[in-house]
Amino acid sequence: MTESELWEKELKTIWDRLGSISNDEFIHQIKKHTEKISSDKSNAIADFERACAYDSTGFEQNAEPLYRSALTSGLTGLRRRRARIQLASTLRNNGKIHESIEILREEKENYSDELDDAVHAFLALSLSSLNNDKEALSLVLESLSKHLPRYNRSVYNYSKELIK
Repeated sequence: MTESELWEKELKTIWDRLGSISNDEFIHQIKKHTEKISSDKSNAIADFERACAYDSTGFEQNAEPLYRSALTSGLTGLRRRRARIQLASTLRNNGKIHESIEILREEKENYSDELDDAVHAFLALSLSSLNNDKEALSLVLESLSKHLPRYNRSVYNYSKELIK
């Protein structure tokens, strides 16, 4: 096992403890673990994991600058997409709904992967926060239509009719 794989495995072990240890202890363990790759300098993955730890324990105000730092520092791959989605969710929780929507619309237009439904879900939440419930419902139904055993086309078409 490579050093990187071992670090990821240890990280997963810490994340598996979320909810079974105190939030403060969880955040402490994440910080300690990410110091192994960041020391004194900023590191995109370390900043992202710290942001996730704060976000997952209800400290969105602390998470926002770390998500931004991770993205500015060049976070890539699936973590980059997760960071954009999670930053947008955090922004919504911090009252920055318009910026949240902007980020999620960008993600919806420019990328496609296994997190597409998550983008739709968080965009729907942000839209609903601005009382744009028809567009929010449309996104949710569009995502749901892909997973139904029947009526996929009907539900998809109805989702589009909501925003005409």
